[in-house]
Amino acid sequence: MEKELRVSKIAEGTVIDHIDAGRALNVLKILGLSGSEGLTIAVVMNVPSKKLGKKDIVKVEGVELREDQVSKIALIAPSATINIVKNYEVVEKVKVNVPHVIEGLLKCVNPNCITSLPREPVKTKFKVLRVRPLNLICEYCGVELNQEDVITQLTGAKA
Repeated sequence: MEKELRVSKIAEGTVIDHIDAGRALNVLKILGLSGSEGLTIAVVMNVPSKKLGKKDIVKVEGVELREDQVSKIALIAPSATINIVKNYEVVEKVKVNVPHVIEGLLKCVNPNCITSLPREPVKTKFKVLRVRPLNLICEYCGVELNQEDVITQLTGAKA
């Protein structure tokens, strides 16, 4: 007997698929969703995936993602795909993209970095050294951020 995963289709909204296993709750935090909004939300975690071994999936009815949310999701789930659903059909499918440079989205952890000084209005700029596991370097002071640092900054939660 074949095993099957059953999660109801949504009428309108967003499905985020191919999230790295165990990171679905971080995605919900990025979206600012706690479950108390009254939206239909389906979270499936640690399910088998040919591509990732295991993956998470998040379905949110009635929500379309903003560009800044997609950028943040790309940093914690670089294999994710965003599916826009209208009238129960996927009308758009987008693979997230981790850019080579991340500007103004994260803070440098070095208190002496020029971007950390209040008198210097300099936007942070990190170069991506590696996507998996994520490793970034500040273009101004050379301090590195790892995956855990990024997840903590984007969600307020420990990785």
